[in-house]
Amino acid sequence: MNKKIDQLAVNNIRALCISMVEKANSGHPGGPMGGADFMHILYSEFLNFDPSDMSWEFRDRFFMDAGHLSTLLYAQYYLFNNYSKDDIKNFRQWNSVTPGHPEVDVKRGVENTSGPLGQGHVMGVGAAIAAKFLSARFGDWMNHKIYGFISDGGIQEEISQGAGRIAGHLGLNNFIMFYDANDVQLSTMTDEVTSEDTAMKYEAWGWNVITIDAHNHDEIRSALKQANEEEKRPTLIIGKTIMGKGCVTADGESYEGHCELHGKPIGDTGADYEATLKNLGANVEDSFAKYEDVEKFYLELIEDKKEKAAAKKKEIEDWKNSYPDLAKKLDSFFSEDLPELDFESIEYKEGLATRAASSAVLGYLAQHVENMIVSSADLSNSDKTDGFLKHTKSLQKGDFSGAFLQSGVAELTMAAMANGMALHGGVIPVVATFFVFSDYMKPAIRLSAIQELPVKYVWTHDAFRVGEDGPTHQPVEQEAQIRLLEKLKNHSGHSSFLALRPADSAETVASWKLALENKNTPTGLILSRQGIKDLPTNGESRYKDASHTSKGGYVVKDVENPDVVLIANGSEVSTLMEGAKLLEEKLSIKSKVVSVPSEGLFRQQSKSYQEEVIPSDVISFGLTAGLPVNLEGLVGRNGKIFGLDHFGYSAPASVLDNKFGFTGENVFNQVKELLNK
Repeated sequence: MNKKIDQLAVNNIRALCISMVEKANSGHPGGPMGGADFMHILYSEFLNFDPSDMSWEFRDRFFMDAGHLSTLLYAQYYLFNNYSKDDIKNFRQWNSVTPGHPEVDVKRGVENTSGPLGQGHVMGVGAAIAAKFLSARFGDWMNHKIYGFISDGGIQEEISQGAGRIAGHLGLNNFIMFYDANDVQLSTMTDEVTSEDTAMKYEAWGWNVITIDAHNHDEIRSALKQANEEEKRPTLIIGKTIMGKGCVTADGESYEGHCELHGKPIGDTGADYEATLKNLGANVEDSFAKYEDVEKFYLELIEDKKEKAAAKKKEIEDWKNSYPDLAKKLDSFFSEDLPELDFESIEYKEGLATRAASSAVLGYLAQHVENMIVSSADLSNSDKTDGFLKHTKSLQKGDFSGAFLQSGVAELTMAAMANGMALHGGVIPVVATFFVFSDYMKPAIRLSAIQELPVKYVWTHDAFRVGEDGPTHQPVEQEAQIRLLEKLKNHSGHSSFLALRPADSAETVASWKLALENKNTPTGLILSRQGIKDLPTNGESRYKDASHTSKGGYVVKDVENPDVVLIANGSEVSTLMEGAKLLEEKLSIKSKVVSVPSEGLFRQQSKSYQEEVIPSDVISFGLTAGLPVNLEGLVGRNGKIFGLDHFGYSAPASVLDNKFGFTGENVFNQVKELLNK
């Protein structure tokens, strides 16, 4: 410990942060200046990682919630040589590795994408759950800490309640969160929007709460030491900080704590940029430089951390040599390798709801995929994730030997935690709820897609056939929303989401296979509440037919020289089959029936395959229980789509089918009209 070096390092970080914002003429300088003391002490004395191997599986992890404090991360890792001077000079510029809000970049130390306040620390909670889950299976030797950094805004976001409740309930003593309490927001002071007692709130959830002056390095050390020694509770360190710590005016007067320092370059505020740099001991002519003594200190620190990591890695290697079978399993968990799975062997009854077929799959996976964590938002007996739960038990405080997470009624929290589990690695997260409640999850789904995380979403009760529960529970527009993500490319140039709406039990099994094999993007399974008649078998088995789900769309009923192509997904495919029968019997119209569980996947196939399945020279008719736009890209301009343009109503599903026209007879009438027969 060297107080002079510590203060120099903190001031260096502050100078770097304001320099990045000033050069970009965009960003948030005040918060990073306030949080610099905590960051330096945490990273220099407590955070365990290997600077030469940032992706080391057993490193401590730091999850930034306040994404607008990105310069704080970049400046800190610049001192560790994870970024070059040019990197930080290009803050917020095109093709820069230092974007305006952090984007996951593990090799440089950025563990998560953040920006939407609240989600970052919840991903940290998810990572802490994953770490506990793995420790329960492989031993305490692999214990590591998950740190979070949250701001006043993140505390206010409703998602913080879910994370606070769950982390406290599970006793996540491996999760330590710093709350940068500077009492300043973007447009107001915090006392204008809240008067709650944050400490009491977290204590009520079962947290260990420590309040400190977060510019006092001894108090920061003491708090972090207590947090690391805590055995039963997560810890919240409430750090009282000053927005824009170190800012001065042109005449050298203090200009700290002002609201405008939050989101403006220093030069655009009442503070003076150059005077502030001088106050911080920076070279005005080279404001991106590392201070000489700080650079020397961090070079020594890098070597020290590498040595400590090497010693830990030697311990791990010794453990692996002593327990080769466990070691092999652990490596397979982190490599994302799947065991040999025989999906075709999964048994199910005829005419099941696809949620029930999914339950059978989950029961099988519970017995064969040891690193899967399934979570439900208090709906396991309805979304049928209880098929998984029957073969395991719920995660509990002090006992993470189970594999089912009871999230409670907290869909967004659940989804954000799943993102954190995926980011941590070693586990396969699955989350489930009713499809209509995917609305609650959209912000986390979006971050799943942006971060390219293989989270599995299970959405049941997929259409108006929820029936008596009425319009609030009947998803009509949700499929269209989710399918937009199939049309949106991620930064790797791939479809950012895989959405699968299977037409029967066999397609459900095939969809689960695809979901597990998809390691690059999130996957959503959209499943029915009601039973669905199984589609006919055309080849060796219905499962082998349904395996063509891997192409996004395939022919369910083929004919030579069809008069019309009937297109749908989910339960509407069986309705098309009824309509096709009537068309043939009554009008001798030859219908080709196509199931398209995923248009996004279908459009990735060769043009020749797409043409083979849906010939462009044949008129098409589409049927969807959602908005007609769901099938617009498949049916084409000369075809016709029958869907819904209104919310649902409360009534039995069979009644709604008739009232809304989702019958074989109406398919017959619609196609007859389309073909002018």
